[in-house]
Amino acid sequence: QVQLVESGGGLVQAGGSLRLSCVASGRTFSMYDMGWFRQAPGKEREFVTAIVRSGGSTYYGDSVKGRFTISRDNAKRTVALQMNSLKPEDTAVYFCAAAAPYSVYGVKAEARYAYWGQGTQVTVSS
Repeated sequence: QVQLVESGGGLVQAGGSLRLSCVASGRTFSMYDMGWFRQAPGKEREFVTAIVRSGGSTYYGDSVKGRFTISRDNAKRTVALQMNSLKPEDTAVYFCAAAAPYSVYGVKAEARYAYWGQGTQVTVSS
């Protein structure tokens, strides 16, 4: 069982930056691939980025490539999302998620992730 708590959301102007953090409970954090998803009002939840358990590989949604960076610190049981060059269309609730250790789904699939945080609001003003 993993519990996830996100922080760092807020209001920022277009072109600005925010850094989201997600802290996980439990001693087995390093066993989980981790991801960030987001959900805008009236839209389905979408994949943002993911990082494998070792931190050796990362994946990004097309809309955030080159602007967002995911990282993790297994010793501190944290995963971070650095968001630069923010756009109004990045406005959403951002969720941290931990993937089940064994899954038939790819890292971009919501179904792969067994544990979710409560979400943190990011609002980008134009």
